[in-house]
Amino acid sequence: MNETLLSRYYAAFNRGDAGAMLDLLTEDVVHEPSQGEPRHGKAAFAAFLDHMNRCYREQVIDPVFLSSSDGTRAAAEFQLEGEYLLTDSDLPPAHGQRYRLRVGTFFDIVDGRIARVSNHYNLADWLRQVSEAA
Repeated sequence: MNETLLSRYYAAFNRGDAGAMLDLLTEDVVHEPSQGEPRHGKAAFAAFLDHMNRCYREQVIDPVFLSSSDGTRAAAEFQLEGEYLLTDSDLPPAHGQRYRLRVGTFFDIVDGRIARVSNHYNLADWLRQVSEAA
């Protein structure tokens, strides 16, 4: 069941369909980004998705899913292909640089919905890729 849930989540991500992603989350979802403070609640996650969709165009490539035997935790590993569209805060200036990263994401699952999303990637590698393309 978790593989179906995560497949739906990443299919919505690849379509840029924030509403469909949010439908798969608990109201009190916790988002733990690779860098920075956790976000709490669906509204905070929605604001994050809106920001990301303005600054980046990304696709999840070849995800692999793992799940705990009791179904309460899951993980995904994939390649993320992206394009940096709009300068994001104090990061390097954006001008359409392309990048590719290996990403790992961990999930808590409660009653068939995602209750935690914890993303992990190599920020230094991303910075190198978008800076070299400058």
